Amino acid sequence: MVGTFRNRLRAGETLLGSMVTLPSPAIAEILAEVGFDWLFIDGEHGPFETGDVVRILQAVGNRIACIVRVPAAEEAPIKKILDQGAEGIIVPQVNTVEQAANVVRSARYSPLGSRGVGLSRAQGYGLTFQKYLETANDRIAVIVQAEHARAVENIESIVKVEGIDAVLVGPYDLAASLGKMGQIDDPVVTDAIEHVTKTCQAAGIPLGYFGASAAALRPYMNRGYTLITAGVDTLFLSGAAKRLLDELK
Repeated sequence: MVGTFRNRLRAGETLLGSMVTLPSPAIAEILAEVGFDWLFIDGEHGPFETGDVVRILQAVGNRIACIVRVPAAEEAPIKKILDQGAEGIIVPQVNTVEQAANVVRSARYSPLGSRGVGLSRAQGYGLTFQKYLETANDRIAVIVQAEHARAVENIESIVKVEGIDAVLVGPYDLAASLGKMGQIDDPVVTDAIEHVTKTCQAAGIPLGYFGASAAALRPYMNRGYTLITAGVDTLFLSGAAKRLLDELK
């Protein structure tokens, strides 16, 4: 499994990705052509049905790692999205060690977990069933989000859960949970992020962060964050359009 997204992540390689929030295979194709290492498919806030994710995977899944954020830390959405062939999952609001353990269990086949066994796109609709069963536990990346005050409180135990491949910090939800809505640079928020950073790095767990610009991301990359989500499809479109319109006016 050399060279898989999960192996590159666990090896500490810097992986530059971008967020897809619109259910458009064409947008995913454009971002894949740009040269990103991976795509963050947002099934939590984006208007994605399972079929929308499948169409994106069909369009670019063989060219670029597609990691899907599921809507909740629950077994059913994790199982369903992995069966469509995603290279991994991002799970929001993982605030306790019990939740983290359940996420890993749902994403791994026995004996490492309890993921249900089915026939879908990931298994070649049955044609590559046995090969997929033998390799999925090594291939699938499990990324949990630390985006709530409770996750910060429990981060020492969360990072000890075997099978967690990375922790993605969610600054905006974290700020809201700390009573600092939208104030991601407030000392209360930055202190919480610093605690997560130090704990994960001490445990050897890769860290991820989202930023709309290079300037927002650079401080975290300089701190050793390696799972980078740079920009989002809607902002790319609106930003470029507004710049052109402003120039014409």
